[in-house]
Amino acid sequence: MLPLRAEGVCYGAGGVAILRDVSLTIAAGPPTLIIGPNGAGKSVLLRLLHGLLRPAAGRITPDLPIRGAMVFQRPVLLRRDAAANVRHALRLAGVRGVAADDRIGAALQAVGLGGLAHRAARSLSGGEQQRLALARAWALQPAVLFLDEPTANLDPAATREVERIVLSIQALGATIAMTTHSLAQARRVAQRIVFLYGGRITETSDADDFFRAPASAEARQFLEGERL
Repeated sequence: MLPLRAEGVCYGAGGVAILRDVSLTIAAGPPTLIIGPNGAGKSVLLRLLHGLLRPAAGRITPDLPIRGAMVFQRPVLLRRDAAANVRHALRLAGVRGVAADDRIGAALQAVGLGGLAHRAARSLSGGEQQRLALARAWALQPAVLFLDEPTANLDPAATREVERIVLSIQALGATIAMTTHSLAQARRVAQRIVFLYGGRITETSDADDFFRAPASAEARQFLEGERL
């Protein structure tokens, strides 16, 4: 179902334009990180790409749902144990029985929660809850994993662990599309940068090129702010 394309996409809410004429392609390959100042429209763009929102104008193709999973800044977890949270997502995807059992065990083990399968999800630490959200996504075997600032509320150790898991999911064949407010994280994870400013994409480039010599004035100003 890839590549996933946004073509001339516009979106607004409450009479305020959030995205203006956005065109972007997410293809199989290295992680794409969407960065930009607060209010640029990063989270909205990710939700549009995933299909949680519909554009006011323009289109996103393919228009059929892709096999994707999304992890939010604050994970939405059920009042059940860790394993049951993963099982619920699999049930919604039509995976049941032994196949579901196998995926649950493998996913929890992969994110370091194998010993906490029967712990109440909402009693886990913030970092553990985010790893559980990633396990739930992992178990779905997504073609695209959408991540909306998944480490914004985590300490440095938990952040690095989440990054490790994300790259492990990518190594299994998933395409990563992720927003972040952290330029340090973008430097560590991204191979492709999409820079969003004022609801428009002003630059899309290889990560090394972006950080060495950004092409747009808005991106140069944004990076200069990091150095101040």
